[in-house]
Amino acid sequence: MNNALARVFAPWRTGLPRPVVLLQGGNALNNFGTGLILLFEIVYLHAIRGFSTATAGLVLATVMGTAAVITLPAGALLDRFSPKRILIAGNIVNALGYGALAFVDRPWQAFLCSAVGGAGFGLVGGASQVLTLTLVPAELRAAATAVRRASGNFGLGLGATVAGFVVAAAHRHLVAFQSLYLFDAVTFVAFALIVLTLIPDARGPHPSSSGSRASFRAVARDRLLLALVAGNLSLVCIGGAFFTFILSPFALAHTAVGAGEIGIVKFANTFFIVIAQVPATRVIARMRRTNALFATSIVFAVGLLAVLLAPLTRSTTVATAVLVVVAIFIAIAECGQFVILGPLVAEIAPPHLLARYMSLYQLSFIAGVAIGTAVGGALLGASPDAIWWGGAFAMALTGAGFLWLGRRVPDPLREDAFVAALQPAGE
Repeated sequence: MNNALARVFAPWRTGLPRPVVLLQGGNALNNFGTGLILLFEIVYLHAIRGFSTATAGLVLATVMGTAAVITLPAGALLDRFSPKRILIAGNIVNALGYGALAFVDRPWQAFLCSAVGGAGFGLVGGASQVLTLTLVPAELRAAATAVRRASGNFGLGLGATVAGFVVAAAHRHLVAFQSLYLFDAVTFVAFALIVLTLIPDARGPHPSSSGSRASFRAVARDRLLLALVAGNLSLVCIGGAFFTFILSPFALAHTAVGAGEIGIVKFANTFFIVIAQVPATRVIARMRRTNALFATSIVFAVGLLAVLLAPLTRSTTVATAVLVVVAIFIAIAECGQFVILGPLVAEIAPPHLLARYMSLYQLSFIAGVAIGTAVGGALLGASPDAIWWGGAFAMALTGAGFLWLGRRVPDPLREDAFVAALQPAGE
């Protein structure tokens, strides 16, 4: 019986140390709060606060734009100082920014709060990644990345599902949205307390002795890194941001689904990632990295194109089913994106520049979300269908770009040490 259970759960075995597990538990709680507001930020700012969709998109882009400004200096700090302290500080700043968003009634106030929240994200994104990497040996980095991604999506999916039903039950009442934002702020504080009390004060193994300017020049000379960052920027901007931020207002305006069904769609996406992310590490480890990245881009493209089927039916059930399929396609692509690119960037980074490499990689997420929300918000009022067919075409071009990298991407991935670390006993 025990052997049978071990075989069933073997694909999810990671061997990660206790501090990493606790850190990812805090990450799940924090992302639950984020999930409460993520799908309905444009809805809140447009339908409740009266901002135009373009302004609402720019408010969200301000979060990522500010985070982008902070991310690279944060990377330099992380190569010298404790990621634990920076992660705590970033979460407190996030709590202030997002808590205050509950009370804005003018665009300038929303822009200011978004800038504060963006500063927090600029500190948190890199600090969380670097802290996770410094708590595990190199052979477990892919597993730690997969668990970090799975825990975050578990929190996001659960939060989005709860928010969908809260918003639907409250008929988009102001107090309901305010409560969601305030609870989000509480989860940032809770995550900071978990890190403060339960996580060791890990430091980078090779602190940089050179100046930050010289170090970033060295980073900029790595053409493979720049190509990977550009590819990830495209995946995030078009595949991730369009689905996460633009699908909800598009679906509410152009399909038969409501807020509750949108919550179900987001839950399907995140639930699939929670279940599949760690096993995907094994599957992708047996593929060439360039082929896996090409496949990831094409799956994104198919998912985006499938969105256009949802407005063709007046049935809420059918439209919801179509969008659930879209959510699963996006989830499959995201599993490949995260388990390949994050560990690959860490692998090619010189040890003393690890945080700077990871900060540039993190910057591609921030810039991608900022660009995706701004462009998508503008297109919502101008040419909504172009978001999806144009995005699919851009994803196909991105996949071709990954194939073009060819042998410059180190292969085969299955020779990496983390694959051996993930093997169940007896294999």
